Amino acid sequence: MCGILGHINWNSTKKIDSEAMLKGLSTLNKRGPDHTNHYADHNCWLGHTRLSILDTSTIAHQPMCDTSGRYTIIFNGEIFNFHSLRQELKQQGIQFETSSDTEVLLQLLITEGKSAINKLNGFFSFCFYDRAENKYVLARDRFGIKPFVYSLTPDGIIFASEIKALLACGISKTINKNALTNFFRFSYIPGPESIFSAIQKLQPGSLVVIQNGIPTFEKYYDFYPPQTPFTGTYVDAQKQLYELLLDATNKRLISDVPIGTFLSGGIDSSVISLLASKLNPSLHTFSLGFKDEPIYDETKYAELVAKKINSNHTVFNVTNDELLTHFEDALNYLDEPFADSSALNMFILSKYTKNKITVALSGDGADELFSGYNKHKALFNAISPSIKNTLLRNLGSASQLLPQSRTSKIGNLSRQINKYADGLKLTPQERYIHWASFMEKQVAFRLTQNHNKDSIDYLTYLNQPIDNFSTYLYYDFNLVLSNDMLHKVDAMSMAHGLEVRTPFLDYRVVEFGFSLPDHFKIDQQHRKKILKDTFKTELPSELFERAKHGFEVPLYKWFMKDLKNYLEMNVFNRALIKEQGLLNWESVLEIKKQLYSSNPKDSVYNTWALLSFQHWYKRYICD
Repeated sequence: MCGILGHINWNSTKKIDSEAMLKGLSTLNKRGPDHTNHYADHNCWLGHTRLSILDTSTIAHQPMCDTSGRYTIIFNGEIFNFHSLRQELKQQGIQFETSSDTEVLLQLLITEGKSAINKLNGFFSFCFYDRAENKYVLARDRFGIKPFVYSLTPDGIIFASEIKALLACGISKTINKNALTNFFRFSYIPGPESIFSAIQKLQPGSLVVIQNGIPTFEKYYDFYPPQTPFTGTYVDAQKQLYELLLDATNKRLISDVPIGTFLSGGIDSSVISLLASKLNPSLHTFSLGFKDEPIYDETKYAELVAKKINSNHTVFNVTNDELLTHFEDALNYLDEPFADSSALNMFILSKYTKNKITVALSGDGADELFSGYNKHKALFNAISPSIKNTLLRNLGSASQLLPQSRTSKIGNLSRQINKYADGLKLTPQERYIHWASFMEKQVAFRLTQNHNKDSIDYLTYLNQPIDNFSTYLYYDFNLVLSNDMLHKVDAMSMAHGLEVRTPFLDYRVVEFGFSLPDHFKIDQQHRKKILKDTFKTELPSELFERAKHGFEVPLYKWFMKDLKNYLEMNVFNRALIKEQGLLNWESVLEIKKQLYSSNPKDSVYNTWALLSFQHWYKRYICD
C-alpha cells in the first residue's frame, strides 16, 4: 500500500515543476512511510511513497523500471494472485529480480498491455509508462478500493492517490458548487466529481490510455447484470460461497509483515476472522470498545467470536474524552468534506492497530453485496405488494406530525416510518436516492444556494433499470461503497500507514453474489440470508439474534455539551457564513433550531455535516 503522484506533460514548451511535484509527494508520506522516490524525463514526472508489505527489500522500491529502462511503473495496492501470474510469465521466459507483486504487474503490462488488467485479483491504482511509444496506462481497481484523483488541463494530466497532493502541486481550489450540494445530500461526494472543479475521480473499473498527448477513457470492467445467473440449489450456493470466501481470505493473508483482522462483533468481520483463523492458527484480532457508551459497544460479541475461533484478541477501550481528542485529527486528514462520523472510529482503530500489525483484513463490502442495511429491507418491502404499503403511501402529511429523532428508539422509529412513507410515492430510482441520502434534495439546494437545480441529476449514478432487487445492490456498489465506505477505510487507515484488505470484494465473490437469485440474499424475515446460513454453525448464536449495529459515535451528546461552544464558534456563526458566501444562513439557523428542539429529526447528522465542512474549509481553503 502506497501513495502515487504523477504529471504527464504533452506540451513540449512547458517544463514540469519538479519542486511543486516534490512538495505534493511529501503530502503522501503517511500512505508510504518506508521509502520515497521519483522518476522524471521530459515527458513525465512519476513519484511514489512506499508502505512495504511484499518483498520489503530495497530492490522492490518504486518507481520500478524494467532492465531495459524502457518501461516504468508506480503502483498503489496489492495483486493477490501475483504468484500464479508470475509462474505464467516465467513459462514465457521472463526473469524476475524481486519477489514483489509490483514487478509481476510491470512485466504483465509489458507483455499484454492494458488487457492484463482483467487478470488482476486485487486492489490498485497505477501508472504504467512506455517511454519508446510515449504511451501511458492509468487504471483504478474494479470496485474503487484504492483512490485515484486527477486534474486534466490542455497541457497534460496530474494524478495522485489523494487530493491534497494535487493541491500542493498548485491545482486550483475553486469549489464545485454541485459537488457541495451533493455532499450535504449524501454526506460524501459521489465520483467522478470532487469538491474542486479542477479535480475529478477516476471511476472504479476504469482506465485511461494516453498516447502522444491524447487521453482515452475506458470502462474495462462491470459485473452487472451477471453473465451467468446461478442455477444450483441453495445448499450448492452455500458451499460455493464458503469456498470462494475461504480462498479470497487465503489470498489476502499473503504478507511479509505482521497481519491480523478487524473484529467488530458483527457478522461480516466475524466471518472473515473465522476464515482467517482456519488459515492462520495464531491470528490476531482487534476491536474498538467504548467505555462511556455501552449502547455503541460491541466488544462482548467480538470477544465471543475471538474465544470461538481461538484468536489472540485485543480490545482498545476508549473514553468519550479520547474520542473527542481525536475528532479533529481525523477530520484533518480528509481532503474534501466527508460527514460519515464512523470515520472517527476507523481513525482510532487504525491508529492503535498499527502499533501491533501493518495489514488488517476487514468485512467491508458484505452489506452492499448481500443486503445488510435497513434501506435494503425497506427497498425489498417497497417492491413487495402489501396492505401496509398502501396504508403508508396514503399516510401523507399525518406522518410529519410524529416526533422524529435518531436520539431515541421511538423517535427513530417515527423518523423511519415517515421516510419510508415518503419513498413509497417515488419512482424506484428516486426512491433509492431518497433512502440513500441524509438530507432532502430541496433542503440541500437551499442550504448551498444552488440555483442550477437541473445541473445535478442524481439518477446518472443509476445506469441500470430496476428489474429486480439486485439492481439496488448494484447501485450501492456504484454510489455508496466506493464513495463512502471504501473512501473512509482507505483514508483513515492510510493516515496511520495501515493496509486494509477486503475479502468480500474479491471480484469472484462479488460476481458470484450478483449471480444469485434475490431470495437467496433477502426475504421478509432476513437480510444477508445466505451469508448467515453459510456460517451460522461456526459462529456464536448470539451474533444472529440481535439487530444490526452501526459503527457510531455519540454526536447528539457531544452537541448538547462538549462541542456546544465549538458549534457556536465554528458552525452556527452568522458572520462566518456570510463571509464565505457559500451557505444560506437561514438554512443553517433552521438546522440549529431543529437540533435544540424536542423533535431533532436528522439535524444531528446535518450538524455534523456542517461541522465537517467548516473544518475542511478552514484547513484547505483558508490556509
